[in-house]
Amino acid sequence: MSNNSVITIEQAKKDIIDVGKSIFDRGLTCGSSANISVKIQDGYVVTPTNSCIGFLKPDTLSVLDSDGKLVSGDKPSKEFILHEAFYQQRPDANSVIHLHSSYATAVSCFDKLDENDVVTPYTPYLIMRLGAICLIPYFPPGDTLLADAVAQKAANYAGILMANHGPIVAGNNLWSTMYAIEELEESCKMMVLLQQHQTRQLSPADRQTLIDKFKK
Repeated sequence: MSNNSVITIEQAKKDIIDVGKSIFDRGLTCGSSANISVKIQDGYVVTPTNSCIGFLKPDTLSVLDSDGKLVSGDKPSKEFILHEAFYQQRPDANSVIHLHSSYATAVSCFDKLDENDVVTPYTPYLIMRLGAICLIPYFPPGDTLLADAVAQKAANYAGILMANHGPIVAGNNLWSTMYAIEELEESCKMMVLLQQHQTRQLSPADRQTLIDKFKK
């Protein structure tokens, strides 16, 4: 595990392989539906296109320069443009994870939600990890319009739900990003499970206290 803000290629590759396997083994995404990136000194390490994050290999991970051009490894995920949007808008971001996790993706398909605060805060932990979550409209995967929509929100939101697509989250290192997207998935799970029940949410004052203490 590395907590450095910017890390070596070798450490970035190791972290991506370890985190990818952990996410895949626990069923948080399936097939080749996820992508992960980590910022390094002069660019990025990214999961390759059409790869399964549970079975990544160091030599095939995509190494990109600071302009996003391939330096070594396989062709990067077509959705790296979404990651770039976060990196450009959040200077403190050093990693990004996008999943097709079941509950967050389910919530991304709900209608008539508050686009600026889409996930109901039943517990403190989502606010502590990510703050409010926004929803952006549907665009096809890999479309530059989707990247533009992420870029418009990324400065103010560390976590975004893409409509009918799934979650994407940025963090200051890969491990904190993994914890954050897991918390987002668990919060969406509660939102789905509690739909038919009367519920008690965190009050605005409670939320503000957490935002002030754990500002994202």
